[in-house]
Amino acid sequence: MSDTRICPCGSQTAYERCCGRYHAGEPPPTPEALMRSRFSAFVQNKGDYLLATWHPSTRPRDLDLADSPDWVGLQVLASDASGDQGHVHFKAYYRAGEQWRFLEEHSEFVRESGHWFYVSGKTRDQSFKPRRNDSCLCGSGRKFKRCCG
Repeated sequence: MSDTRICPCGSQTAYERCCGRYHAGEPPPTPEALMRSRFSAFVQNKGDYLLATWHPSTRPRDLDLADSPDWVGLQVLASDASGDQGHVHFKAYYRAGEQWRFLEEHSEFVRESGHWFYVSGKTRDQSFKPRRNDSCLCGSGRKFKRCCG
């Protein structure tokens, strides 16, 4: 059966043609593709995928996603790769109770044996208040007040 849901990473592409293929074992070709697939894995509580794509030098022993927030949207601000090094700057939006927050991160990636791995990131977590007529954070294309607001 085909999975036609829109991918959580914000690509506006069907999950199976986007992050689903990486979750199924195809290696992401760029640091941005890996970061997007990791965001989707957080949304879907795929801890095994997150650990497998985390560089062994910084990977935690285990990962408990039980208290993970309600991730609702992703905005990639910049990404680049040079040789086997890559960087992605993004904001990941989430809801914590009745409050909206975002995690902004400058992430570092490395490619080894043809596979990209997440190494580390410098993060900033901040609350904010979306305006009613802003586009919704979830990427639906609707106004915030008519969607997640």
